[in-house]
Amino acid sequence: MSLPQQLRDESDFDQLPHNIAVSATIADIEEKKGFIDYFRFVIEVRTKGGSKYLIYRRYREFFNLHQILESKYSPENPEKPGPNTCVLPTLPGKVFMGNKREIAESRIPDLNTYMKRLLGLPTWFLVDEALRMFFYQTDLDSQHQPRALRRLRPPTRKVKTVKPKMDLFSSPRAEAMFDFRGNGKAELNLKRGEVIFLLQRVNADWLEGTVNNQTGIFPQSFVKIIKPLPDSDTEGEGECPTYSCLRCFLLTPSGVDTRDVCVQEDLTIQPTYKELLSRMRNVFKVDDIALNYRDPEGDLIRILDDEDIQLMIEESRGQRAKVKRPINQFPWELHVTLASDLSVYNVEA
Repeated sequence: MSLPQQLRDESDFDQLPHNIAVSATIADIEEKKGFIDYFRFVIEVRTKGGSKYLIYRRYREFFNLHQILESKYSPENPEKPGPNTCVLPTLPGKVFMGNKREIAESRIPDLNTYMKRLLGLPTWFLVDEALRMFFYQTDLDSQHQPRALRRLRPPTRKVKTVKPKMDLFSSPRAEAMFDFRGNGKAELNLKRGEVIFLLQRVNADWLEGTVNNQTGIFPQSFVKIIKPLPDSDTEGEGECPTYSCLRCFLLTPSGVDTRDVCVQEDLTIQPTYKELLSRMRNVFKVDDIALNYRDPEGDLIRILDDEDIQLMIEESRGQRAKVKRPINQFPWELHVTLASDLSVYNVEA
């Protein structure tokens, strides 16, 4: 007899495996500065066996889970659910406009209620594979360190926080020699003459630092180093976000514009076509563009959808040994062209 059938027949909570999630609470939200900027929820999960761990999920992962469960278990008539169906709790709907942080914060109570009711459904429902995988702690979950857990802090009386004084003359720092306008929230805006306090080196060309209470990355070529980072900081420290850099080119009749776009994403990520198109429009300030990659023969191949993105990444893995790149640079590159310019393609038979 299968485990779901056994549980359905016995309705016995004790029959559940110890690693099954039985409660989940949102501890905080975190902003992720990837190919597009978004917020994800930091969720504390408790299992039947008593263990606790943190997972990190976006709203769209909640949405995808709900669609899967709905297709498998929602009864045709909610008032008369069958033996293999149950009425699912209501998931808060999508919001298409507004401040992303405010939207994420406002969703927390509704998502907490949703998870509580979801995990309170009949025992046999809790062993569903999609549900278990949603609450399962992946390797990426376990490796990530939360920045704060505001909603898990016990109520205590307020204590005045005393910030340690920063020794301005001993801190690694640099002076901006030129104005720099960042592309996206991950990059700082600099004005000539400003002093930036350095946090870590991102790669050979980019640094991370703080100026005007804002933290982000910026190109080293725009600043003069006053006091360099210690050698131990050049690889970054545990609490600093890890940046990966994408080399991209804008090909126009007047020449080639090369950029390094740095994002807080793992090198193994597969971004969507829409995410890359939106980011490239923002980076190069051109709307009517096409995304491309070069095949092993050097010809440009136009990207039209997510399947093309997957093909580009797979082909780049085969070329990894032939091309030397910095350790934190994506193994694939984007070549951006004007959508109307078809002269860049090799059309010979």
